[in-house]
Amino acid sequence: MRSRGVDANWTCPFCSLHCDGLALEGAPAALMLNGTDCPRARAGLDAHRSRDAPSACIDGSAVAPEAAEAEAARRLALWRQPLFGGLGTDLAGARALYRLAARTCAICDHAEGDALSLGLRALQDRGQCHTTLAEVRARADLVVCVGTTAVALYPEFFRRAGLDRPDTPCRRLVFLGVEPPAGWKGQHVAGSGDLFTDLQQLAALVATAPCRDADPALADLALALREARYAVLVWESGALPPHGALLLERMQRIVTTLNRGTRAATFALGGSHGAATLQQVFTWLSGLPLRTRPGPDGGEYDPLRFAGGRLLADRAVDGLLWVWSWGPDGLPPATDLPRIVVGPPAMGPRVRDRNCIFLPVATPGVNAAGHLFRTDGVVVPLVAARDDALPGVAQVAARLLHALESA
Repeated sequence: MRSRGVDANWTCPFCSLHCDGLALEGAPAALMLNGTDCPRARAGLDAHRSRDAPSACIDGSAVAPEAAEAEAARRLALWRQPLFGGLGTDLAGARALYRLAARTCAICDHAEGDALSLGLRALQDRGQCHTTLAEVRARADLVVCVGTTAVALYPEFFRRAGLDRPDTPCRRLVFLGVEPPAGWKGQHVAGSGDLFTDLQQLAALVATAPCRDADPALADLALALREARYAVLVWESGALPPHGALLLERMQRIVTTLNRGTRAATFALGGSHGAATLQQVFTWLSGLPLRTRPGPDGGEYDPLRFAGGRLLADRAVDGLLWVWSWGPDGLPPATDLPRIVVGPPAMGPRVRDRNCIFLPVATPGVNAAGHLFRTDGVVVPLVAARDDALPGVAQVAARLLHALESA
C-alpha cells in the first residue's frame, strides 16, 4: 500500500540532483523507494524511519514547543552578535531565516559554506559559462569529470546526464586526475597528479599555444575538446582543494576558448542540503550571498571573516542558531557557546545538554512539502511523503521573529 498522498512523483531532497519521478511505497513509518537504487536517497529515508514523538527541550529538559520557542526568542534577543549556521532548509525556510537574520543582525553561513565560497569566488572574478542537466543529456558529446568521479556523492548523475543509455555510442566520458568509478567505462587521464598544472597545460593546448614536453594524454584530450560539438567540464564544489577557485578559473578559461569555435560549458555538482537554495535566496533578497550580516542599514559581506567555523573557533559570536532539517546527523559543531538547534525530532536526544534549546521541525520532501534549487539552478517542488503535524523551519523562524518584534 502506498503512503498517503504519495505516488510515482516523489522528488528526492537528499542531494542537489533532486531526482524526480520516483515512487515511495509501504507504511509511512517504513517508506520503501522504487525507481532508483541510489544509496544516498535510501540512506536519507532510512534516517527518518524512526518516528519518535517530537519533543522540544530547554537545557536537556523536555518542554512544550511553545515554551521552547518563547525561551529561544528571549535568548536570541540577548545575543549582540548571533551566528545562523547549518541553514539546512528549503526555499520558504530560507526566506523566513533571512528576515529573522535581518532583525537580529546575524551572520549567516551554510554548513557547506567553504565549498560554496570557492565556486562563488571564481564566478565573481572571471564569470562562468555553465549548463543544465537537460543540456548535458540532450547535447553533450564529450563529458570530462575534473578531479571528481561525480557519482561518489551524486550516484544518479550519469543516469540523469544520459550517459547510461546504450543508444548514445558517440558520447565520450573522460576522468581527469581521478580514476573512473567502479562500473563505469571512461578514459582515465592521469596527468601529472597536480590538477593546477594539468589544467594550465590543457588550457594552453586548447588554445593551440606551443607547450614544451606536453603530456600526450592531455594533448589528445585538448584535440578531443576542440573537435567536440558540445563539451562539458564537470566539477564538484566539495572536492575542490584549498584555493580551488584557481582551478575553476582555469576551467572557465578553457571553456571560453572553446566557445570561439564550438560549444562548451561547465557543470557544477554541489549545493546539497539546501546550500544552493540559501545562496539564491540571500542573493535575491539582499543583493549579497551567504557569509553576509544583514541588518537595517544594509548588508555586510565578508567570505573569509564571516566563515562560521572561524567565528566559532575565535568566539567572535555570542550564540549559535543551528538549522538542519534534513536528518539527525547534521549536528552543530562542538562549542560551549549558547545554542538554539532546529532539526528533525530524532536529533533532539543528541543535543540534550546545558545551554541548548531544541526545536523539532519537519523535513521537506519527507513530512513537509517545499521547494529547492537544483544544482543547475532549476527550482523543483517537493511533496510530503507523510504528515507528522510538525512545523517547518519557515513557521518556527516566523514565530521567533514575531516574538522578538512583540517584546
